[in-house]
Amino acid sequence: MSDFKDISVADFQKLVDQWITTVGVRYFSPLTNMAILAEETGEIARIMARRFGDQSAKPGDNLDLADELADLLWVAAAIANQTGINLTEAIHNNIAKKNVRDLDRHRNNPKLK
Repeated sequence: MSDFKDISVADFQKLVDQWITTVGVRYFSPLTNMAILAEETGEIARIMARRFGDQSAKPGDNLDLADELADLLWVAAAIANQTGINLTEAIHNNIAKKNVRDLDRHRNNPKLK
């Protein structure tokens, strides 16, 4: 594969689609992909608990947070692809929403002072 140093969200969605429809044969059902997304989230939680929390790692534990975050993004892109969501547009809309909704929320939160 080529260099993905500066891959865009749109290009990532295309890459995921190309891989799934060739190497992966086809998309899993949306419900299966949701379960996989939950599984990847759990793997991230396990790593966070062991690296930054009070739990210790077990012998042979994979604590590669970057890899698990990439897995989570992969499945999120797959779900977006199969449900017709343009993640670039969704991200822009989400940031705009946060800029309106949370403009002063965190700055005015006494818990964050």
